[in-house]
Amino acid sequence: MRPLNHYIQVGRKRLRCGYTTGTCAAAAARAAAELLLTGAAPTVVCVETPSGIPVEVEVEEARLTEAGAECAVRKDGGDDPDITDGILIAAVIRKQKEPEISIDGGEGVGRVTRAGLDQPIGNAAINSVPRSMIREQAAQAALAAHYLGGLAVTISIPEGEKLSEKTFNPRLGIQGGLSVLGTSGIVRPMSEAALIASIHAEMDVKKAEHVGHLLVSPGNYGAEFCRSVLGLELSSSVQCSNYIGDTLDYAACSGFKSLLLVGHIGKLVKCAAGVMNTHSRTADARMETFAAYAALNGADRDTIQRLMESVTTDGAVELLKEKGILEPVMAGITSAAAGHLRRRAGDGIQVETILFSNRFGLLGQSEGAEQLLAFHRKEE
Repeated sequence: MRPLNHYIQVGRKRLRCGYTTGTCAAAAARAAAELLLTGAAPTVVCVETPSGIPVEVEVEEARLTEAGAECAVRKDGGDDPDITDGILIAAVIRKQKEPEISIDGGEGVGRVTRAGLDQPIGNAAINSVPRSMIREQAAQAALAAHYLGGLAVTISIPEGEKLSEKTFNPRLGIQGGLSVLGTSGIVRPMSEAALIASIHAEMDVKKAEHVGHLLVSPGNYGAEFCRSVLGLELSSSVQCSNYIGDTLDYAACSGFKSLLLVGHIGKLVKCAAGVMNTHSRTADARMETFAAYAALNGADRDTIQRLMESVTTDGAVELLKEKGILEPVMAGITSAAAGHLRRRAGDGIQVETILFSNRFGLLGQSEGAEQLLAFHRKEE
C-alpha cells in the first residue's frame, strides 16, 4: 500500500487523508484493464479523483484468468478511523460483445434490496460517482491499448461481507457486503474535538472579516444548494458537519447578528426532534419525526407504518407527497427545527433555517429566512 501524502489541518492537528473505496475500485479496474489488454500489469496506478487530488495506488495482486484479468489494491484510510482501512479491493475485467463498459459487484460488495438509495433495487451497492470513476479508468486503458470493444467490470471485496455487519448497510437494506462509496475520492479525517475546533477557527476568521450574518451548512450538499439554487456566494459561509449545536453555541457567544442554517432534510429533520449532533452514531429521529408530524396532519396507520419503514428521507418525502400532506408536514417540521435551534442559541442572535432535498428541492424555510437571505445577498 502506498500511503497518500496529503494532509489537512484539523484544529491543531495535522492529519493525513486517505482514499475511498471508490478510488480503490477505480484503481483496481484500471490495473486489470491494462493487464487484460496489454498482457502486462502496472505496479502503480494513478487515479485523478473528483476532488482534483491525484492518488497513486500500488497494485498488490495481478493475474490473468480464463475469463479475463484480475487486480487488487489495498485501501488507505489515512488518519480516519475507518473499518475498511487496509482491506483489499479487487476488479475482474473481461471483454464483452456489447460496445460499452458494464459494472457489477461480486464477492463482498453489497446488493441493494430496498428503494430510496443511490442505486436501484437489485444493483450492486456501487454508488454513482465510483461507477463514473471505474468507467473512466477502464475507458482510458482501452483507449491507450487501441481497444474498441466492450468491457465488463466486476468489483469484489473479499472481507466485505463480514465487515458489513459492523456498518449501517443491513439496516439500509444493503445485503451481503460493503458499499463502494465516495463523492470526492478522498477520505478526510474526522477527529471530533479537532473538527469542532476547526469550525470555531473558521468562524473566528469570519468574525475578524466583519461578517455579521453567518451562513452555515452541514456539508457540500448545503453549500451547493446555497450556490446553485439560492444564488448565494459562500464568502460568509461555514460548514459545521454534524455539530450544529456546537456551531450555534459558538456563534451566539461570538456576537454574530444572525445565523442561517441551510441543510439537507436528512440532517435537519433531526433538529425538529431537538437533536443537535446529527451523526448517525449519536442519534437518529428522522422517521419518528416524519411519522409524528404526519399523524398530526391526519395520516392513517398504514402511512405512518410506511414512514417508519422508509430507508431514506427522500423516500419519506415521496410518500408524504403521494398522500397529499407534504406541505403541512414540512411546515411543522421546519417550525419545530427553527424553535429548537433558537432555544439552543438563545435570544442574542437571530436563527433561521432552510430545509431541502436534492431530489425534491426546497422543502421548508422558517419565517425569517427570507430576511436573512436578503442580508447575505446585500453583503455580497
